[in-house]
Amino acid sequence: MNGQAHGVGGAAHGSAAGPGSSAGAGAKGRRRGQAAPPPGADFQATELVSEEEVRQRPWLRFYPAGVRPHLPYPEIPLQRLLERAAEMRPRQAAIHFFGRTMTYGELNQLANRFARVLANLGIRPGDRVALMMPNCPQFVIAYYGALKAGAVVVNCNPLYSPRELEFQLNDSGARVIVALDLMYPTVRQVVHATPLERVLMTRINEFMSPLLRRLYPLKAKRDGTWVEIGRQDGVLWLSRLLREAPPVPPPVQVQPDDLALLQYTGGTTGTAKGAMLTHRNLVANVLQTAEWTLRGRWDEAHQQVILGVMPFFHSYGMTTVMNLAIALQCAMVPLPRFEAEMVIRAIDKYRPTMVPGVPTMYVALMNHPKFHKIDVSSIEACVSGAAPLPLEVQERFEASTGGQLVEGYGLTEASPVTHANPPNEYKRNGTIGLPVPDTDARIVDIETGTRVLGPGEVGELIIRGPQVMKGYWNRPEETARALRDGWLYTGDIATMDEDGFFRIVDRKKEMIISGGYNVYPREVEEVLYEHPKVLEAAVIGAPDPYRGEMVKAFAVLKPGQTATEQEIIEFCRQRLAKYKVPRAVEFRSELPKTLIGKVLRRALLEEERQKQAVGNPAAPAQAAGAAGTAATEGDEEETGPDRPGGGRGEAGGAGRGTGESDTPAGAAAGEPAGGPAHLPPEPPARMVTPQELLETGPRGEAAEGEGDWRKWFR
Repeated sequence: MNGQAHGVGGAAHGSAAGPGSSAGAGAKGRRRGQAAPPPGADFQATELVSEEEVRQRPWLRFYPAGVRPHLPYPEIPLQRLLERAAEMRPRQAAIHFFGRTMTYGELNQLANRFARVLANLGIRPGDRVALMMPNCPQFVIAYYGALKAGAVVVNCNPLYSPRELEFQLNDSGARVIVALDLMYPTVRQVVHATPLERVLMTRINEFMSPLLRRLYPLKAKRDGTWVEIGRQDGVLWLSRLLREAPPVPPPVQVQPDDLALLQYTGGTTGTAKGAMLTHRNLVANVLQTAEWTLRGRWDEAHQQVILGVMPFFHSYGMTTVMNLAIALQCAMVPLPRFEAEMVIRAIDKYRPTMVPGVPTMYVALMNHPKFHKIDVSSIEACVSGAAPLPLEVQERFEASTGGQLVEGYGLTEASPVTHANPPNEYKRNGTIGLPVPDTDARIVDIETGTRVLGPGEVGELIIRGPQVMKGYWNRPEETARALRDGWLYTGDIATMDEDGFFRIVDRKKEMIISGGYNVYPREVEEVLYEHPKVLEAAVIGAPDPYRGEMVKAFAVLKPGQTATEQEIIEFCRQRLAKYKVPRAVEFRSELPKTLIGKVLRRALLEEERQKQAVGNPAAPAQAAGAAGTAATEGDEEETGPDRPGGGRGEAGGAGRGTGESDTPAGAAAGEPAGGPAHLPPEPPARMVTPQELLETGPRGEAAEGEGDWRKWFR
């Protein structure tokens, strides 16, 4: 997902493309006498710009009908979108959450109350407020309430270890944190070592149906997952504060260029840093996303239903679910975590039209027996982001559902959406698609980052547009490396074809150099996903004393399947150049992932380094039928081009593809977070799911009534 000619903060500097422009970036390029069409008009993007602009931006020829190449952006703070929804559609469903529906009028009033709560606690414009919750109504209330108070939101991953949370709270200077009760043991450990002045707690059941609110404590206490929080702990309860606060926000003036969010990124590639996103950035990006999604059908916007599986504390879920639903004035269905059966029942009950996700989520759904028994015809858009979408996964999903699964792209530093595939005959599987409106993208040489490359050449992807961040919080040197002459250097290796479709080759920092050859993990992973027995795969460059790095694959087999290392290697040998073929394969029951399902290659690499440090370079294979993971014998040694100094020629590229808050989702089972900057997270208290609540009632009988899970999702 991409950007256009703007200054460092995403605002327009001497350009007609600025978010505040009444005509958008294309006013200059539009053919004489031609006005921007009204939303819903049947037109092509090329009709609205000059021939010269089409030559400069070839992707405009493949825009879906109804998508404008340049948009007018209102000069408003992000929370104004919620206020408009409440004014225009106060009775419209905003949130469906386990048996309870909250309207836009109610949501806006609760956000107003929370803004007043923060003001009463001494929070002033510019102060930071941390949120540590999974997807739930409280997250939306606190997020928009903090913005109404003029505060800056700091999103925290609920799976953070105490050390990771302490770092982020100290780095951001957050004065208040709003957290789920299950996160309290972690918060309690760090509160006295951080600037925190107030701790606000909430429980997951507070905005569920009346029946579930009553059942949750009984079930949680019986299972030992109930978190007792005494009065002596100095905790304030969100529900009580909301009841007592007036439904009128404090009289605070918030400007479009004010800071709205510190979204931390870098968790899989290095020390986390806060991307500074302004209200202008977030408003621009949600409107860019809405334009691409609706394709002129603005009169149908409020009829959409967005399934919220992607975490709101992650920029991808924040923009493509939470903020997009509010911008469209439509309903969202937040789910606290991904469970395939929970998602399937939600699809069956609420008939969502949009299901943003990640590749591992779609794989899990396809392999669930109930997925193929429900009607998925309501889904208009399945957009995969946050991690590369293997072509095999895309084709299997489309063949099994009859719908379209398209790949997009973005990164935290760009709010995050920059590219998306057109959902029509122009869609090109295996690519991330085209830059979204008002977004420019280029491929430049990896060594210097200054030479623009032509179609088909491999280099670093750079982006500019109104959604690009202001910079990194308190990190001027990193900001200078990431933002140069208005362009955001993504750190992703990519190519652009003659039509303007972009394809991600891999992360610059994850490129493997084996014997002098460049090997891109994603290319090898694509082949592994083609193997009929492989469910998931990941490839890393394991340290090797001879080659520098050795291509090593990790594979999770499909249920009931067995395979040997040699079988997988031989499969790759028939499809890859010799130097790209894995020299070792390790079978796993699962791969370490972030909470959004993105595979953590860095965690696998750290494990390899630790094994070699103790003299155990190859761990035993885990899958049935696997013989081991020793490197293959008897291969001829390949030679490669000289690489002076063995370096990768990095030009100081920035961030990564929407991967902030990247503690492994497997951390609850003891998986390492990876990297010297993080300690292995402690297992958090397991959240009781609503499904578990309803399997038995207070006395063991099946629960009935409005809270019956089977009735909600029938």
